[in-house]
Order: sequence, then structure tokens, then C-alpha cells
Amino acid sequence: MITVSVMYPNEAGTKFDETYYLQKHMPLVRERWSGLGLKDSRVMRGTPGPEGAAPYRVITLLSFGSVAEFQKAAEAHGPELFGDIPNFTDCKPVVQVNEVIG
Repeated sequence: MITVSVMYPNEAGTKFDETYYLQKHMPLVRERWSGLGLKDSRVMRGTPGPEGAAPYRVITLLSFGSVAEFQKAAEAHGPELFGDIPNFTDCKPVVQVNEVIG
């Protein structure tokens, strides 16, 4: 099992249309990737903590059975999904593949 973290930096002067992300982008991700191994997706909004502003505005966790499943999904629909990013943000997301160990 792997989890892909897609993290959108909370940088001053950048935009992030949360409504578009939740109502259009994430349903599109789920529709395209569910048949290709996406098992679960969770969207989290960063909130201020003791140190101030959260470093990431939004973090999305996408669960797949394996790296190979994620790669297959990204190859099949990555251009469409990644091409949608400018519709809701002008910041560059940070993507990290994580192995679930506990």
C-alpha cells in the first residue's frame, strides 16, 4: 500500500480556489483513477498552529495498492488531471510517494 501526498504550498500572493478543487478537480480525480487502483482520497486544509501559518494550504492523500498502480493511473490520465491544476491554483504542488509502514 502507498499513499501519494499532493501538497499545495501556502505561499503569499498565490491563489487557491477551494470550491473548484473540492467540487470539480477531486471528483475528476476520483472518476478517472478509481478504476485504476485509487482506493481512497482525503483532502485536508492546513490551519494555523503554534508556529503560525500552515506551510501547506491543502494536502491531499491518495491511496493506491502499489507504486505500479499509481504510475499506471498517472500515465492514463495524468496529463488531463495535471492540466487542470491552473484552474484552481497558481502554485506548484509538491508530490511525494509514501510507503505505508504502520
